[in-house]
Amino acid sequence: MHHSTQFKELLNRREPVLALAPMQDVTDLPFWRLMARYGGADLYFTEYFRVHATSNLDRNILRSITENPTGKPVIAQMIGNDIPSLVRTARELQQYPIAGVDLNLGCPAPIVYRKCAGGGLLREPGRVDAILGALRQAISTRFTVKTRIGFDAPDLFDDLLKIFARHSLDLLSVHGRTVREMYQPHVHYDLIARAVEAVPCPVLANGNVDSSANAREILETTGARGLMIGRGAVRNPWLFRQIQQSHRGEAVFEPSGFDVLEYIRDLFVTVRPPAVAEAAHIQKMKKYMNFIAEGVDPTGQFLHQIRRVATETDFFRVCEAFLNHDQPIPLAAFSSARNTSSSLVCGKLP
Repeated sequence: MHHSTQFKELLNRREPVLALAPMQDVTDLPFWRLMARYGGADLYFTEYFRVHATSNLDRNILRSITENPTGKPVIAQMIGNDIPSLVRTARELQQYPIAGVDLNLGCPAPIVYRKCAGGGLLREPGRVDAILGALRQAISTRFTVKTRIGFDAPDLFDDLLKIFARHSLDLLSVHGRTVREMYQPHVHYDLIARAVEAVPCPVLANGNVDSSANAREILETTGARGLMIGRGAVRNPWLFRQIQQSHRGEAVFEPSGFDVLEYIRDLFVTVRPPAVAEAAHIQKMKKYMNFIAEGVDPTGQFLHQIRRVATETDFFRVCEAFLNHDQPIPLAAFSSARNTSSSLVCGKLP
């Protein structure tokens, strides 16, 4: 089925639309493959294509589109502020099998917003207006936007919503925090609800979706058409499936320690690049473990020990010490761990 048709059917059905959020250096092609095995999202957003005067399409990110293993529609995300370059890139991307093109107006990484891209653009609604106008003309497929609620404060959010409403967007994803709030515990779900009221297109709610119970609560509170899930899906690959089960009134799958251990083994193998050195891959795994550990151990000991391992043997020794059991593990973030991975979602991971 054509991606555009899939996207239309997705928005027309009754169930909430569940999207995997774009997370730079995390939600890449191997990770999509893994997510699809565990039930997967309804809609996938690529890592962002960096766009500037001399930019080319990143080949690795492009592979997520050309080798899409999920069977679900893909939205290609761009980040940048130069209108001619964004228009050129949007046209290039539409030559590939995508359901739409997304503009990133939410990335909170200082390296991005200092260049007035991503979340940095939220300080300049006039500039956002001009960019959206040019892109809407250049994009013949779906045009979507992922935004935060403001830069320092949400005082310009109503102005931004009027701009979004004016440009015939096909989907708006709203992360209910300002850029400055990064990944702090509080999410302004009331402002996501305001977006739902203010724009004519469907809205996805984004921010702290980490269990089927709070997914239901967020949908009820905001009235959103669906959810965009990032860190919660890395921590809990069953989350999309659990939300669907809850929506249908079915028993919700609850993973055991054994299940989580098997997921980490699966992740270790799936995201390992060919011929990569052991030490380098352990470092890569630690990025994922920053998310997973939030739902495993409230004391922080699991993450503390994982951060100190240097070999595959030691890595799995620690994992087995905490997870080699049949007790259920909810994998929702413990409140004390909410902000541990704030630097690990957008921009290059440390």
